[in-house]
Amino acid sequence: MKPRNIAVLMILPCLALVACGDGDRAERLKAAGPNPSLDALMRVADADAGGRTFGQCLACHTIGKGELDRAGPNLHAIMGKPVAGGSARYGYTAALERIGGHWDRARMNRWLTSPQRFAPGTKMTYAGLADPLARADVIAYLEREGRSR
Repeated sequence: MKPRNIAVLMILPCLALVACGDGDRAERLKAAGPNPSLDALMRVADADAGGRTFGQCLACHTIGKGELDRAGPNLHAIMGKPVAGGSARYGYTAALERIGGHWDRARMNRWLTSPQRFAPGTKMTYAGLADPLARADVIAYLEREGRSR
């Protein structure tokens, strides 16, 4: 077999795994309607898909109850907590402290879109999550994990 054919055979299973990750995405977007609001996206959000996306957050955050902070605070049950007060052990920036309020769906959506725009001067270096459905999925995951652990 030619090396090129071997490479293709090695890549196909990876592509299949990616495709299986959120096979109902198109249907969920269609169900949310044209130019969907955050509420419409939350109605079709998939916490399991959000958990897969949240995997990239694990480099800096933990989510299990009682787990230690990392470069970012532990996010267990973050929804409903103060914006700069989810973890008593974590040193929040003045940028987040100025925001005030509590994490709700709208605030979390804005944060996940662009932490730097949400809180100029934050030390979070994550560029943001451009996909509105992926953000809704992550929010659904954060809500579920806060209840289930």
